[in-house]
Amino acid sequence: MTVTKSATNKAPRKDLAPDRVAAILRGLDEAYPDVECALNHRSPWELLVATILSAQCTDVRVNMVTPALFKRFPTPQAMAKASLPELEELIKTTGFFRNKAKSIQGAGKKISEDFCGKVPQTLAELITVPGAARKTANVVLGVCFGKAEGVVVDTHVFRIARRLGLAKGDTPQKVEQELMKTLPQDRWISFSHQLIHHGRKVCDARKPKCDQCNLEQLCHSKDKTWQS
Repeated sequence: MTVTKSATNKAPRKDLAPDRVAAILRGLDEAYPDVECALNHRSPWELLVATILSAQCTDVRVNMVTPALFKRFPTPQAMAKASLPELEELIKTTGFFRNKAKSIQGAGKKISEDFCGKVPQTLAELITVPGAARKTANVVLGVCFGKAEGVVVDTHVFRIARRLGLAKGDTPQKVEQELMKTLPQDRWISFSHQLIHHGRKVCDARKPKCDQCNLEQLCHSKDKTWQS
């Protein structure tokens, strides 16, 4: 009698073999042992706002904008009372400034009214704040509170996780769910920071610097520019 594997009992993918995943994590630790969030902030509130502003914008640009913004509106209560035209002018260079102004003003109101002026510390509560979808919430929870409720999947993490074969999903949400199943939970926070730095320095979207990548031998991406 021939026994066939059912669709629900598929053989594990070689890309996700525990020893391969562990080797990738070791390589990231070697290359980026002390990575931190690139957005300048002094509080969970400041990081929340900065992360909202970082959508479709570089962290460098956000860091240029936030000092004046936080000097003028340092608290959620102050941001809630800000006029949209003034907010728009202060954040104009971050792009999509009208929608972002509404989001950070709305975030100030929500946190002031529903959370006593304190940024909430759970994913379920944070995603109720205007402008704070899963990625933003995961950034704040991980960086400020050391809580790993999910994996931050920005453009760099999305691209590199797929290049490395750690995920196949075609949306950030799907990639996040795959990474949460593959990675140890105590690595969810550091993994994202490391991949973001790797994407900026080495694994470029258009022309990855594969000859400079310490993960090159573990990577089988079709768009590699060099192979040892």
